[in-house]
Amino acid sequence: MTKVDPSLYLSNYQTERKTGSDILGKDDFLKILMTQLQNQDPMNPMEDKDFIAQMATFSSLEQMTNMNKTLEKFVNSQSGELLLKYSSMIGKEVEYSYKDTDANGDEVTKTGSGVVKSISQKSDFIQLELEDGTTIYNDEIIKVSEPSSKP
Repeated sequence: MTKVDPSLYLSNYQTERKTGSDILGKDDFLKILMTQLQNQDPMNPMEDKDFIAQMATFSSLEQMTNMNKTLEKFVNSQSGELLLKYSSMIGKEVEYSYKDTDANGDEVTKTGSGVVKSISQKSDFIQLELEDGTTIYNDEIIKVSEPSSKP
C-alpha cells in the first residue's frame, strides 16, 4: 500500500502573502486597454465592435464606481440623522423590554422604565442611557412618554 507524502497535505501548504488591491479600477482598465491597443497585430487589428464593447464596459465600470461613492455618502449622512432623531428622546420617559438569560440558561423577558439621560451611537445601533445608569438599545423601546411627576 502506498502512503501519501505529508508535505502534500493541504494544511502544510503555505499561501503567498498578497499585497496591494485585488480590485481592478478604472485606471487599471485603461492601462490594459492601452497595452492591448499598442501590442495588437497590425495585420489583424482590433475590430471596431470589440473596441466599442470594451469602452462600454469601461463606461459601465466608471458609472458603478460613481454610484458606489454616492451610496457611501448617503449611508454616512443617514447615520448622523439617526442620532439626531433619537436625541429628541432625551428627558422623555421610556418603557423597554428585552430578552436575556437567567442563571439557569433559560430565556427570560426583562422590562423596565426610566428617563433618558443621553444618546450615543455604537456601530449601527443607538444606545440610550437612562438616569438610573441602565443602558438600552433603540429596538428595545416599547413606549415613549413625558416623564411622570412624582410628589
